[in-house]
Amino acid sequence: MEQKTLLNIPTLLKGKKRKAKDYWFLYTLPALVIYIWFMAFPLFNSMRLSLYTGSGFVPTHFVGIKNYIDLFTNPIYRDRLIGALIHTCILFAICMGVQNTLGLMFANILSGSLKGRSIFRTVIFLPVTLSVLVTGFLWRLILNPNWGALNQVLSMLGLTQFSSYPWLGEPKVAMIIVGLVTAWQWVGIPTMIFLAGFQGISEDLFEAASIDGASRRQVFWKIKAPLLMPVIGLVSILTFVGNFNAFDIVFGLENANGAPDYSTDIMGTFFYRIGIAG
Repeated sequence: MEQKTLLNIPTLLKGKKRKAKDYWFLYTLPALVIYIWFMAFPLFNSMRLSLYTGSGFVPTHFVGIKNYIDLFTNPIYRDRLIGALIHTCILFAICMGVQNTLGLMFANILSGSLKGRSIFRTVIFLPVTLSVLVTGFLWRLILNPNWGALNQVLSMLGLTQFSSYPWLGEPKVAMIIVGLVTAWQWVGIPTMIFLAGFQGISEDLFEAASIDGASRRQVFWKIKAPLLMPVIGLVSILTFVGNFNAFDIVFGLENANGAPDYSTDIMGTFFYRIGIAG
């Protein structure tokens, strides 16, 4: 009897595995419901509402694609749309060049035998925990042209030409400031992702390279960077999506009009004005 039971164990295990495979949908159902309710449904509902016009939050007059035609042909909307798209691309370029580059550099340093790594990780990631609106208000205080900390520090260093410089009031500089503030707040995200990528690389490769006499620069460019390319691609996609969905950082630093003179107007603020604020 015991021998027959032992012989049937593989069959019983296969049956349990088959039942577990049959219920895979139930495991994904909670996440699927959340995604449909908070992501898919608002997206398709927005597409549906874009075919209507009218006052209030529920427009009732169907106009088809007339709204899209006006968006690309009416100079009032078209010029602002092109400007917002250019500014969003500038924001993406700054985040790619500053935020992700610093994140890669910080991760490379933290992946080594640095003392106090946990403290540095906390300091780098700390701005991520702040509300974006709080970050915008904080930097508005720092960049205030009359009594902001940045201008006072620059004046103490002898750069008196910046003693009352309007960083957020100069159209040629404001978008760069928005990009740098964004990079400052979110640099912790690529740092942690890159750090996880570095930790996934086998130490045997580094030991073999060290035995062969490879320098740290050679190890980074010949071993770390090529193996980290999938992670770099992931971070780039996340940065792209985040920048094109950005709104609150400009709202916190400037306003929904992309001041000054629409020089910080991005896609998020543009669609907020024409879709919600009117």
